[in-house]
Amino acid sequence: MDRIRIFDTTLRDGEQTPGVSLTPDEKFKIAAQLDKLGVDVIEAGFPVVSKGEAEAIRRIAQAGFKAEICALARALKQDIDSAIDCYVDSVHVFISTSELHMRHMLKMTPEQVLQRAVESAEYAKAHGLLYEFSPMDATRTDPKFLKEVCKAVEEAGADRIDIPDTVGIATPKSMYEVVKSICEAVRIPVSVHCHNDLGLAVANSLAGVEAGATQVHVTVNGIGERAGNAALEEVVLALHLPYGKETGIDTSPIHETSRLVSTLTGIRVQPHKPITGDHAFAHEAGIHTYGITITPLTFEVIKPEFVGKARRIIVGKHAGRHGIEAELAELGLKPSKEELLEIVRRVKDLSDKGKAVTDTDLIAIAKAVMSQVPREKRMVGLLDLAVVTGIKALPTASVKLKVKGKEYVAAETGVGPVDAALKAIEKITRDLVRVRLREYRLEAITGGSDALAEVIIKVEDDKGRVVSARAAGEDIVMASVEAMINAINRMLLKR
Repeated sequence: MDRIRIFDTTLRDGEQTPGVSLTPDEKFKIAAQLDKLGVDVIEAGFPVVSKGEAEAIRRIAQAGFKAEICALARALKQDIDSAIDCYVDSVHVFISTSELHMRHMLKMTPEQVLQRAVESAEYAKAHGLLYEFSPMDATRTDPKFLKEVCKAVEEAGADRIDIPDTVGIATPKSMYEVVKSICEAVRIPVSVHCHNDLGLAVANSLAGVEAGATQVHVTVNGIGERAGNAALEEVVLALHLPYGKETGIDTSPIHETSRLVSTLTGIRVQPHKPITGDHAFAHEAGIHTYGITITPLTFEVIKPEFVGKARRIIVGKHAGRHGIEAELAELGLKPSKEELLEIVRRVKDLSDKGKAVTDTDLIAIAKAVMSQVPREKRMVGLLDLAVVTGIKALPTASVKLKVKGKEYVAAETGVGPVDAALKAIEKITRDLVRVRLREYRLEAITGGSDALAEVIIKVEDDKGRVVSARAAGEDIVMASVEAMINAINRMLLKR
């Protein structure tokens, strides 16, 4: 009871995700990864579906993997023959047992369904296969008939009974009751197979384990029919941690496995998905990032490395000083206390405008702040800036500066608003320091029309001294002006 088997059906039920169709080579790659992960059973596919499907299953079955290789089959001899021809270890046979399915889909009586289930078990066992039986739509099946069918296939030689919540209608309580009743009725191991139509697949799978199931059907990333299946990574981590159960899963390649399946199926993992989502180990709120920098256990139930991921501190308006400081340290930047406060202020200002602050943005902001002349040593400061530009209007800039405690205003025209603004600054500061622009460039621009631009300026004075400075902001004109003023202050300090 403390060792739960993991039956992975990514290659079968997972491939039934709308829009997903894997080639034999892709199925083999995933199977190899699942074997590396340590799943107990790989349900490789449904061989009767197509020649390509059968070829893929046969290749996986003959690869020498440690995992048991299983094929899906209806309770029909031709389906089981297709599985036999693929050299699999086991066959997973299903037939509907709910009144709704039997009457409207199968057009069969309960007696006919029972007979078909028993015959399939006898036939598969006669051909040397392990046999797992699924009474499809079990959670909507009459409890008395469900027990009758399960006991009958057990007597016919079945090795395992699977209880599928085929349409994801069960609740943890009802799933517990169904599984418990079957565990009490049969002596062979019981599995659970849960769909996620109401978002309860993982919870229902765990309820099944509480009721006595010793095997859980899962898919990587929870892919599958409609809303998907119970996610392997979530079930395994829940079994390991709050439940204290053992599985054969090596958790360290979980993230790697998730990415492989996502890449080959084309189904993206939602960012906030537990365990494998991009945000699963990302922290932004100040109190969280502070706790994480002190002791990760404060806001993480497991270390991200446990599943092959890495912790991320998100820089945004909810971020605190400690989180931003830690992120800057990761990037090799160590601002002073005053610089850090200014970096935090700029980050929050940017976030308040609805912009997501990337690592590139943070580096640009930090470098711009850290390159500034200390406030108490600045001789020149910007008070106001206004620019006019257009198709017919001559680009014009009006700049108001504070120079050595006095205010000055100047206006200039140029080939563009940046050129006009820089000329106006040079005009005001000409008597203080004569500088000419030697180099101007935009070094980093992050995506979007609200991109953060990093401006780097290099100036030379009449004595041949050269200094450079930088600034960053969403407004290229404003960033250019700030960079120019930074450069002038650095030149004055150098002189």
